Formats: sequence, structure tokens, C-alpha cells
Amino acid sequence: MKIARNHRNAGFTLVEIMIVIAIIGLLAAIAVPNFVKARTKSQKTVCIKNLQMIDGAKETWALEAKRGVTDPVVNVEVNNYIKGGAPICPGGGTYAYNDLSTAPTCTVAGHTLSPENTTVRAGGPIPLGGGSAVPIGN
Repeated sequence: MKIARNHRNAGFTLVEIMIVIAIIGLLAAIAVPNFVKARTKSQKTVCIKNLQMIDGAKETWALEAKRGVTDPVVNVEVNNYIKGGAPICPGGGTYAYNDLSTAPTCTVAGHTLSPENTTVRAGGPIPLGGGSAVPIGN
């Protein structure tokens, strides 16, 4: 005599699948905003480092080319003092080199050389760790 067993098909129930999907959605809702925030912060940091690099290259170019503070900056010549050429803003902005007495700027809001990472000298601000503390003579 054969005893009939109640065999249940192996697999997941609809409720179990819905619980797993809800957990994945909750984790994604937590992770995505943090990822976007970290990406924005890293773009800003790289842009500020690029601005510091441009300012240092401007100072070096002015010293070697014997340019005064009021002389216009030639971007193409300054780019020769930057390894890899003209830097690109990771946030999609463009850089304005400005004159020697003014720090370079970026068109993206918040991507600026702030007072925390610049120092004031005769002729304008320069980033800490780069440039010269002596004004450039004519």
C-alpha cells in the first residue's frame, strides 16, 4: 500500500519575494542619496585642487615670463606649466584664470578658493602650499 504524501512545490511564496524586494528598496533609498552627496563633494574637492594648481601655474609663469601684477594672463602659456595641460572641472564648469592679483574661479557655484585655503599677500590671495609670498615686480 502506498501512502500519499502532500508534496509542496519547492520555491518562494509571493509574500517572501515581496519582503525581499521591500528590503532591497529600503537599502537603495538609503544608499543613493549618500552616493550623490559623496560624488558632489569629491567633484568640489577636485575642482578646488585644480584652482590651486592654476594659481600656482600663473605665479610660476609670471616669474619666468617677468610679468607684472597688472599684465594680462595668457591662458595657453599658463597651461604649459600644468602637468597634462588645462584642467577640466569635474562638475562641468569652466575656469577663468583672471589676472595675477585675483584667484582663478570656476563657473559652478561653490567651487571657489575660500578664505580657509588661501592666504592674503600683496597683490591678492594665493592658495596655501603654492605660489610666492613676494609680490611680482615689473
